[in-house]
Amino acid sequence: MEIIPVSTPKLAALFITIHETLNATTPNFIIPLRKDVALVFDRKKNKAYRNGDTMQWILKDAKGTYIGRIAAFINTKYKNKGDDVPVGGMGFFDCINNQEAANLLFTTAKDWLATKGMQAMDGPINFGERDKWWGLVVQGYHEPLYNMNFNPPYYVQLLENYGFKPFYYQLCYGLDPQRKLNPKITGRYNELIKDPNYTAEHLHKKDLNKYAQDFTTVYNKAWAGHGGLKQLGLQQVMLMFNKMKPIMDEHIIQFAYYKGEPIGMFVNIPDLNQYFKHMKGKFGLLQKLYFVYLQKMKPSTKFNGLVFGIVPEYQGKGIDSLLIESSRQLIQDGPKKLYTAYEMQWIGDFNPKMVNIASSLGDTFVNRKLCTYRYLFNREKTFSRHPIL
Repeated sequence: MEIIPVSTPKLAALFITIHETLNATTPNFIIPLRKDVALVFDRKKNKAYRNGDTMQWILKDAKGTYIGRIAAFINTKYKNKGDDVPVGGMGFFDCINNQEAANLLFTTAKDWLATKGMQAMDGPINFGERDKWWGLVVQGYHEPLYNMNFNPPYYVQLLENYGFKPFYYQLCYGLDPQRKLNPKITGRYNELIKDPNYTAEHLHKKDLNKYAQDFTTVYNKAWAGHGGLKQLGLQQVMLMFNKMKPIMDEHIIQFAYYKGEPIGMFVNIPDLNQYFKHMKGKFGLLQKLYFVYLQKMKPSTKFNGLVFGIVPEYQGKGIDSLLIESSRQLIQDGPKKLYTAYEMQWIGDFNPKMVNIASSLGDTFVNRKLCTYRYLFNREKTFSRHPIL
């Protein structure tokens, strides 16, 4: 077997298409948009390169067949609570069901990271934000959400046989959006709205700047400073909202207010992979036109949660019920009855507060589970899972 460093545009393109070839017969596999994967390794566009570096490899067997790939990352901004050694990352791993081949890929990534001063590696992770390409699927091998990793079940054995151990599990909760909610949610909602100071409303695209400001306020109060998350600026959020605008469904983005001040939000979008699974990894002019056609004529019946948050001083007061029941009214009783499936973005099992919120929404279930693994280079060192927040 031969390890080939990715050093030319041709090899970079091959690094992407190997994923498609090796998973072509995997049930429920959806080819990711090639441009999205290429963006991770674009030194001009990926801001993570300001704080780190990457390396990619392709694996070829004796017959000249490409049988695997892997990437390794260093990022000075990548830190987890409790880390006592510098940790790098590996991701975009693909391999045939052969332990020797997998071991060669893992060792290649490990050795490169060691030369950069790393003493452990997490994976599979992304070189960038955690809402994309993060974790190995270990349960729920149905169609992945947009920009979510997907892999055959045997990858679990390839990682664990090498010595990777679960650092934390990533829980994706599902919900039937057409079923009745838990009566407790409705009860809390009915009690809360007796106070006219509490209100909820869905996003209106014509007032996008207002809701971007509301998002910024809630996010910075609820998350900034926790787990290394930084404050967001209005300009940054506006850029994000403008990118999301073409695919936004304003009826499934809900905000909660007290005396007109934003105190919570429930942000969802249609599942874009229901459109992109028809594109075969491409997104040129023809695919963009087809995307618009599908949006209008065959809209996605699935939607997924991006953000659910409440500012600390209003937590435990029923604001979650206000957001959820207000959303239910639009989805079940309003114009959006087309949705038949819902899945939230992952929640780390190290965050019991958010796990409790997700599991208390009424008839929720773990729809999918991913795992972020860790491999310690010093095999004598005691392994510890991610601390509970």
